[in-house]
Amino acid sequence: HLGGCYGSTGPSSINPATSKPYGTSFPMLSVEDFVRAQFQLIKHLGINKLHASIGSSLGGMCSILSALLYPENVGRVVTISSCMAPYPTAIALRYLRRKMIMTDPNWEHGHYYDKGVYPLDGMCIAREIGSLTYRSVPECLERFGLRRFNDTIQLTPTFEIESYLQNEGLTYAKKYDPNSLLYISKAIDLFNLTEGYDNPTDALSKIQCPVLVLGAQTDILYPIWQQKQLAEELIKSGNSSVTFFELNSIFGHDTFLLDVNGVSTALEGFLEISALSIEEKTQT
Repeated sequence: HLGGCYGSTGPSSINPATSKPYGTSFPMLSVEDFVRAQFQLIKHLGINKLHASIGSSLGGMCSILSALLYPENVGRVVTISSCMAPYPTAIALRYLRRKMIMTDPNWEHGHYYDKGVYPLDGMCIAREIGSLTYRSVPECLERFGLRRFNDTIQLTPTFEIESYLQNEGLTYAKKYDPNSLLYISKAIDLFNLTEGYDNPTDALSKIQCPVLVLGAQTDILYPIWQQKQLAEELIKSGNSSVTFFELNSIFGHDTFLLDVNGVSTALEGFLEISALSIEEKTQT
C-alpha cells in the first residue's frame, strides 16, 4: 500500500526537498488514497477493467471501495474479513499499538532513521497486541490453554501464550517500518465507506457488480456482524448479486490466511459462476 515500506512511497522514503526520509512530515493517508494509487498503476499497465477486485482486512476495504470509486472498471468484488467502518474496540486496539510506538523514546517523533536508533520495544509490544487481535478465544484455548513453559514463579513470562506473543513481537519488530504501521493503521481507523452520504443506501447504490462478502465466526477485530451488515446494506441498495459466506473457523481474523480450503472453495465458486454468466451473455 501507499505509505508502506516495501516499494511504495512512505515515511521511510527520501523526501526530495530535504534529501532525508520523510518521517512524520509524510502526509496523512486514507484508504481512498490507497485505492486511487492502485488504479493509477492499473491504468499504467493498460488494464481497462478488472475481472475481480479481491482483498482481505484492509484489502477488503480497498476492494469494496474500488467498486464504489471505479464502478466501470471493476467486474466483481470479493471482500474478506472487512467492514463498512471499524467499530470502537478495533479502533481502540490500533490506538494502543500506535501509542506503544509513539511513547518509545527511540521513536524520536518519527525521525529515527538517521539517528542510529529504532523504537524496538514499542514495535515489539505493538506487534504483540496485533497478534492477539488476529487470534480467537477458541484457538487460544486449543493452542495454548493454561500450559506453562516455565515452572518458576516470577514476573517474567510463564505461560505458553506469553512466550508466543513475545516471539511474535521480536520476530516482526524489524520487518516493518514503525512509521508505516502508524500511518496505515490510522487510515484504517478513519475508513468509513458511507461517509459523505446521507445513508448507506445512497453510497452503496453505486456498487451493482456481483459481490462476495466473507467473514469468520471467531473474528474479534472485524466481527462477523460487520460482514453481515455490509451484505445486508448492499442488498438494500438494490444489488441483486450479493453473496454472503460465513466461515466456521477457530482462526479468528487470520482465517483468510489459515483456512485455505474454506476460503478457496467460496472464492472458486463465486468467480467461476461469475465467469460462466459472462460467457453466456457474450454468446447470446
